[in-house]
Amino acid sequence: MTTLKSKLQEDLNAAIKGRDELRSSTIRLTLSAITNEEVAGKTKRELSDDEVQKVIAREAKKRREAAEAFTQGGRSESAERERAEGEILAAYLPKQLSDEELQQIVAQAVEEAKAAGAEGPRAMGAVMKIVSPKVAGQAEGGRVAAVVKQLLAG
Repeated sequence: MTTLKSKLQEDLNAAIKGRDELRSSTIRLTLSAITNEEVAGKTKRELSDDEVQKVIAREAKKRREAAEAFTQGGRSESAERERAEGEILAAYLPKQLSDEELQQIVAQAVEEAKAAGAEGPRAMGAVMKIVSPKVAGQAEGGRVAAVVKQLLAG
């Protein structure tokens, strides 16, 4: 079992013993998503820590989107629960890059792309290819794309 998955399992046991319903249900759902990912496809396999992290990030994103939808629908109680679940999952993810750090990384990538001959809005793909591996797991794709567009337009 990977270290991140075993940490989730230990935290689930602690949450159940501590009767923390929110934490235990959130971790339980995340562990099910991990198991589903492991058995998807033709053969069962063990996920690496990176893959487990991607599953957790996907689950956290689902919580953010659901919270937004509940807020727009006027269901603030449900939105609060989704936000709380998202915060629990965020503890298992790497620290997110600040706006300034992200801006610096993207600015460097834009310079690299320009040096390689990519110009203007069409350089978006080239810049994203450079930036994506550097910020993997530390910034959401939509956030990165927005900064890239802003720097390419400016």
